[in-house]
Amino acid sequence: MIVPNICYIWDINKRVMTKSVQTRIENNIKSMQRGSILFPSNFNDIGNVEVVKKSLLRLENKKFLVRLAHGIYLYPKQDKLLGILYPTIEEIALAIAERDKARIIPTGTTALNKLGLSTQIPMNIVFLTDGAPRSIVVGKRTIKFKRTSPKNLAVKGEITSLIIQALKEIGKDNVTAEQLVRIKIHLENEKQEIIEHDAKLAPVWISKIMKNN
Repeated sequence: MIVPNICYIWDINKRVMTKSVQTRIENNIKSMQRGSILFPSNFNDIGNVEVVKKSLLRLENKKFLVRLAHGIYLYPKQDKLLGILYPTIEEIALAIAERDKARIIPTGTTALNKLGLSTQIPMNIVFLTDGAPRSIVVGKRTIKFKRTSPKNLAVKGEITSLIIQALKEIGKDNVTAEQLVRIKIHLENEKQEIIEHDAKLAPVWISKIMKNN
């Protein structure tokens, strides 16, 4: 007869602890800006992983949080006309990188799109990183982190980084005159010393384009 009582008391204590953790997490989130992207690891100091995950699930069920992907939540910001304002895929990727203390740079079609060299919106977005390689499904789209060498992440300029990755995607023999004009316009917004630094890290043919802006 003693064992069932002990189990009952333990279960009650566990529920109380989970409820307490949930309340603390909720209060913590309320101090954040609407639109913040959250992870269970944000609350490591409040409770153990299992209890934190259950608390976040309960907060999702009560519409306090929105789940963006497995283990990724949004403290939603509402617009009267548009409803919930969701973050972009890139904002989610940047939040993941910040959590992991990793560097990332967009590649391929994403780089082309950001530079106005393509209107195509990629379903699968690839970022080079010095963090762990992985793929994360967000709705119907996928974020892929691809491990790369330190050299590819040593560029200093955001614009030059995009240009290098965009030109790699286009290919040496496929760059059009119109694309070169757009690239030149972008480079005019970058400091010359950054262009010179980053050109040394690019393939020779891309380096020539960057230096001849």
